[in-house]
Amino acid sequence: MSEHDQTSHDQTSHDDQAVLTTTGRDARRGSFGPGGGAGMPTEKSKDFGAALRRLGAILGTETHRLVGVTLLTVASVGLVVLGPRLLGQATDIIVSGVMGDGIDFGALHRKLWIVAAIYLASWVLAYTQAYILAGVLQRAMFALRESVEHKINRLPLSYIDGEQRGDLLSRVTNDIDNLAQSLQQTTSQILTSLLTVVGVVVMMYTISPLMATIALITVPTSVWLMKMIGTRARPKFMAQWRHTGSLNAQAEEVFTGHAIVKTFGRQRDVEARFSADNDDLYEASYTAQFTASLIQPMMVFMGNIQFILIAVVGGLRISSGAMSVGDMQALIQYARQFSQPLTHLASMTATFQSGIASLERVLELLDADEQTQEQADTVDPVPVRGRIVFDDVHFSYSPDKPLIEGLDVVAEPGQTVAIVGPTGAGKTTLVNLLMRFYDLDSGTISLDGRDISSFPRKELRSKVGMVLQDTWLFGGTIRDNLAYGNPDATDEQIREAARVTYVDRFVHSLPDGYETVINDEGDNISAGEKQLLTIARAFLADPSILILDEATSSVDTRTEVLIQEAMNALRSQRTSFVIAHRLSTIRGADVILVMDGGRIVEQGNHDDLLAHDGPYSRLYHAQFAGQAT
Repeated sequence: MSEHDQTSHDQTSHDDQAVLTTTGRDARRGSFGPGGGAGMPTEKSKDFGAALRRLGAILGTETHRLVGVTLLTVASVGLVVLGPRLLGQATDIIVSGVMGDGIDFGALHRKLWIVAAIYLASWVLAYTQAYILAGVLQRAMFALRESVEHKINRLPLSYIDGEQRGDLLSRVTNDIDNLAQSLQQTTSQILTSLLTVVGVVVMMYTISPLMATIALITVPTSVWLMKMIGTRARPKFMAQWRHTGSLNAQAEEVFTGHAIVKTFGRQRDVEARFSADNDDLYEASYTAQFTASLIQPMMVFMGNIQFILIAVVGGLRISSGAMSVGDMQALIQYARQFSQPLTHLASMTATFQSGIASLERVLELLDADEQTQEQADTVDPVPVRGRIVFDDVHFSYSPDKPLIEGLDVVAEPGQTVAIVGPTGAGKTTLVNLLMRFYDLDSGTISLDGRDISSFPRKELRSKVGMVLQDTWLFGGTIRDNLAYGNPDATDEQIREAARVTYVDRFVHSLPDGYETVINDEGDNISAGEKQLLTIARAFLADPSILILDEATSSVDTRTEVLIQEAMNALRSQRTSFVIAHRLSTIRGADVILVMDGGRIVEQGNHDDLLAHDGPYSRLYHAQFAGQAT
């Protein structure tokens, strides 16, 4: 189980966010990826209507601007729809002049100037509408990103551990970006197209109810075909974006562990897995895009059928004198205007379906169960003495696989409690429970007589400093990384913490000293240097309780001796929990707990446990006998 490196003052709810490394096994292909297939593609379509309602709620904060956008669009579309009717009247002026005493150019010019003014005004309104709508959508996406960020902060560590990191990142980045782009591309088009259809129908009925009815004959068939194709395309888009998340998860996993892949010569296996997942993504994307693309040619075909009907019937009515040439011209333009927005709606369907599929994936994250309710801040908190009691603690990561059962531990203020035992014995789980990364199944853990579940997580974790085997540094300078444990620390305090933990020794060998920038991966300094930085960060935080989980596993033997001396000073007057596999590092612990199978099988100090000739003695002698051999 992965954990993030934590120091006291490590920002409350960000503690739950920083842990994005997970373990597990991809159930589909047996790959080592978190979540056991979480986020794998499914052909089941989600509730499209529910997703649209949630989208409406997301945009609800911009209601007044959306009303303004709608009014501007109505005005713009109304002017555009009025244009063909006026052009038809201009055509009638020309036809009447040709057939009579001459063309009235004054009336013709006035009519054309009116048409030009109408189209210009429509463009200005459409430009204003687009400007306002862009701001509405971007603010909505900004709020959605904030909601996702806050949600991640409120999610329990068990949820993060159970998800593929690449898939989770894909939801937070790719899916929200895709939703933003699809809404930006489709919202204005859909609104404009729908209003254009309504306006065109009204204008056609004012010219000729018969011709308007003929033009609408193809509409029910077109709508039915759009609905049928859209229903088939929606689950394909869901599969496409789920495959995208899965592929991102695999790529992130392989890139992070690139050296391991090379070391064990598994390049061909990785390539085969990637090729298989890439094939799945190709098939899902191809099917989704092809299915959705069928709508546009279908709508063009139905529009041509409509045009033929209007042309034939209109020609007969002109020949019988029942309709003027200008009205026929207007009807033909309206017929094109009628089919064009339907074609636009069809072409926007694929993009909109893709965006809604991404929205549903984001909503799955937003609807995930959150960690237990946070407690109110403590009024006038008293200083921490550091007495920690585990009382009949029961806990399991999976209900069917008990891990810790009936655990009882007492750590007195200022004591150093070492925890040893085989891998999987529950050592790290113990400190996870103390930090409230996970909640207990039953029993209590108390700090100075107060149940830790009654503490706000921020308050509890601010009292604890952690140095873990898996180091965590962010992209920034060495000074920034050290100050992460105590943002208010002065330069003198930073340098003193660095000096005590022997960070100062290697920092001076770097070209930029404390201003040296650590890249995002932290691979421009050695693993041992990274661990020294995390130890210095804990020193600077000056916590009341200290947790050290294999904190010197990446340093050389000589440096380990020096760090042990420094940590002995750090542990002074603090309750400390030290998890160690190197038993030589915990000889001076006040209490040593030997764990196996989630239970404490032995406890005492180093000398007493060696004399007892029990599990600790066997572990100790086996370790040093192995070194001697």
